[in-house]
Formats: sequence, C-alpha cells, structure tokens
Amino acid sequence: MFLRTRTPVPPRILVIRLSSLGDVILTLPVFKNLKAHWPGCFTAALTKPEYAEILRGHPDVDEVIPFQGTRKALAEIQRRKFSHILDLHSTTRSIYISKVSGIFHQARYRKDALARRLYVAFGKPAPVLHKHTLDRYLESLSQWDIPVKYTEIELNGNHSTSATQEAKHSYKKILVIQTAFLGDAVLTMPLLKKLRSSFPNSHLSVLVSSETAEVFHGLQWLDEVIQDNKRESSSLLQKFRNFWRTAQILRKKRFELALIPHRSLRSVLLALLARIPVRIGFDSSAGSLFLTHTVPFSWLLHDAERNVLLLRPLTLKDETKGTNNGNGAGDFVKTDSHPKKLRQAGIEPGDLLIGIHPASVWQTKRWLPERFKELVLKLVKNLGAKVILVGSKKDKPLLDQIAEGTSCINWAGKTDLRELMELMPHLNLFITNDSGPMHLATAYGVPTLAIFGSTTRELGFFPKGKGHRVIEVNLACRPCGLHGHLRCPEGHFLCMRLVSTEQVYQAAVQMLNVPAHENITNH
Repeated sequence: MFLRTRTPVPPRILVIRLSSLGDVILTLPVFKNLKAHWPGCFTAALTKPEYAEILRGHPDVDEVIPFQGTRKALAEIQRRKFSHILDLHSTTRSIYISKVSGIFHQARYRKDALARRLYVAFGKPAPVLHKHTLDRYLESLSQWDIPVKYTEIELNGNHSTSATQEAKHSYKKILVIQTAFLGDAVLTMPLLKKLRSSFPNSHLSVLVSSETAEVFHGLQWLDEVIQDNKRESSSLLQKFRNFWRTAQILRKKRFELALIPHRSLRSVLLALLARIPVRIGFDSSAGSLFLTHTVPFSWLLHDAERNVLLLRPLTLKDETKGTNNGNGAGDFVKTDSHPKKLRQAGIEPGDLLIGIHPASVWQTKRWLPERFKELVLKLVKNLGAKVILVGSKKDKPLLDQIAEGTSCINWAGKTDLRELMELMPHLNLFITNDSGPMHLATAYGVPTLAIFGSTTRELGFFPKGKGHRVIEVNLACRPCGLHGHLRCPEGHFLCMRLVSTEQVYQAAVQMLNVPAHENITNH
C-alpha cells in the first residue's frame, strides 16, 4: 500500500507563472500572503528568464528558477523536493508540469479562458471577466484555506536585483541624468530625495535641460544643478559640440555613480564619455549596451515609481519607503504665503482658485478649446470660482481663444517655472491635459483632474497619488502612440470629442466637494 508522507513543516512552495511581465509582477501579493500564512515557508518561482529579475531578491521570494524547457524544469522541481505547487499560469504546459511533478498539494488559478475567447469572438462579456487577474490569483489561495491579507503590489525597489551589488557607502559623487521635458524632470524628484536620504554624505548632482533647470533650484537636499543646453542649437555640428562640451564638464567632476532615468542613447553616452564607472539605467534604454547595471522597465508602474527602481542594484535597505505618497509632494521650497502676483490679479486668500492648463506639445493630447471655454464659464457662474489659465508663449493663441468672453485670468506666457511653482500651493484644483504641469501639480499635492485623449493611464504617466482623477474614453484605438500625434491617425478624434463639458464639470465639483449648480456668490 502506497502512503503519502506528511507535508513538511514549514512547507516548500513552488509558484508557476511563465509569462508575461505584468502577470509576473501581479504574483507578488500571492507570495506575501503565503509568507504571512506560513512564516517559515520556502517560496520559489518558476518563470521565464527574461522575467526572473523582477522576482529575484524580493523579500517574499526565496528562489527564482528560470524556465529552460519542460524537461529541465521537472528535473529542477524534483531536485528541490517541493511540498506545494501553485499554478498561476494554467496552460497545457503548466498543468502537465504540475501533474507530472508528483507534488501532493496542488492549487491552480481559474483562468476562464473560454469566457475570454467568447468575448473576443462575439463581443459578449461574461460576469467572470470583470475580475482583475490579481483577484483570480488570490482566489486560488482559498484552495489551501489561506486567507488573503495583502492585495497591494509592492514592487518599489525594496529588494536588490544584482548579483554584484555595490556598497552603499562607496559613492562620494552621484549624478542623475534627466534631460527630457518638464513632466519627466518633475518625476525624478522621489529618486533624488531617496538618494539624499540613502547617501546623506554624498555630493548629489542632477543634469537637466536648461528649460527645466529652474525646477531644481531651491531644493535644499540637492547639491548641484548642471544645465545641458542641447536644445539651444539647430545645426548638427553645434549639437555635437554642445554634447562634447557637456561630457567634458561631467568628466572633470569625477562622478562615481550615474543613475539615468532618461532612456535615450545620448544620456547614456554622456555618462560613458564622462568615465563614470557605475552607470544604472533601464533595460529598454537605447544605450543599455553601455550601462553597467540595468533594471527592468515596466509600463505597469507610474513613472515616479519606475525611476526609484533604479536604486535596486544598490545595497539600500529602505530606498523606496514612502514613495507612494505622490510624486514628491513637499520636496519644493514653499514661498510667500500669498504671492504678490495673485493679489495683483484680484485673487485673495480664501478664494476658490482653479488652475487650467489646456495645452500640450501634441494636438491629440488637447481637449477641445471650445469645451475648455464652456468649462470656465460654468466654474465661474455656478461655483463663483476664479480661474487662471496657464501656458507658454507658444500657447497664447490657444489660451486667448479660451479666455475670450470669460472673466478668467489669462497668464499665457506670463509665468515662468518658478512663478508656476509659487502658484501651485494656492490652487484648490488643477485641470489639465496629459502634460508636464500635471506632474508639477501632483508634486504639490494639488487635486488634479486630467483629461486623457490619445494616451492612457497604462503608459504610466497618470497623476500619481490620492485625490486625483483621470477622465478618458474607452476606445479600441487608444493609445495611438507613446506621446500622442499632431493629428488623429483615425481622423475622428473621438478620444477627446466624446469627453463632454458636463462630464469634466461634474468631476471638478465632486473633487472640490462643493454643491453643484449653485452660485456661491449669491450667499
């Protein structure tokens, strides 16, 4: 008679999830719940080599087994003598591996593949399709009577991924390179702040474009702001000269570590020519070949959180704790309690003040100007709000069109970055397209209402933190690109045309927590 042996205490658990990157990330709460239920258990993940780095070194994952084929996987499984196997892949191959492994305790998540196929083929949604994949993963734990205590994905760089980790105390001069646009620059704030707390005695510098340098002046925990004038030249020869000059400036400063959230080849080559020995960037960078350490890039994370992941190859025990509280709110030095410019515009403390940024470099990111005008009229008439339009000199024709016939304050081309930063803490609400000022507003903790057209939240550039909201339309053609287009590729521009004035107005009223359709100036 064949007798099964008792389950070892603590158990040894194998979790199978072979693809894709997003699905592998979603397994992390499963591991956390396993550890919470069986504190001394051993957990391992079987996944494809290209996704192994996501889990390797995570505090809830003791081992990662790269999948090298079914036969090798079975050999590795049997050699490690697992007591439990959890199949979060649920394909013919993973089911076969589970069955042949001989492991007694088996559980499998419900994929509902048939319902998905019917939906794709006939467009008929089923109730089971409303569940998030993570919820399906967690439900599988009930097969082992494991309660679900944790549902949040914790992939914030709390674990190291490099086998050749660098010593925390070895860097005296650190450089962060981000020469992209305003929004990208603002979203490096959590990374810079965490570097300061992790390397309090190091000299911390940032290389940014001359257009965004003003954002970083006044940050007391940043030692140096270096300007890159890459956009100030038009000829190819002059651009090369500026590039070479910047590289030589960096080389003379003798930086020891460079973190490069900007995924351009130029940024990586600057660090390489500056002879910075340790260069950390994303694996999707155009210059990844010249990096000494790479970190997996995931669209599932907000850009601010992604940037902090660049700390993962370093030996930091707590490099990202607290990064979920916005994009660096409180990092900026607050200025005058009520700026003179606001008083000159007739705005007093206590006024309901709403900022609107209706522009964008990309036309398909812009909500319709006539609807911005309608929104301004409703905010002023129904709520008694004072509205300020902000934008660059290039945006002046657009802002003039919106402001005409309204009582709003038009600051097109009248606010530099410092003045815009001074304005933000005084706003009750900021309404914007997907643009750089959106991230600046969230950095100050201003409730932000963003209107998304050609881009989507999934690209990672949504307003991060509590109290913000995104209005968007679910269309099969979205997103039509990473950054948008000058005109709609489909020719209909429904992503913005279907967003009504009333929809945005009602969202604003809810965020302001004031009565709708009531003119407060009558009180």
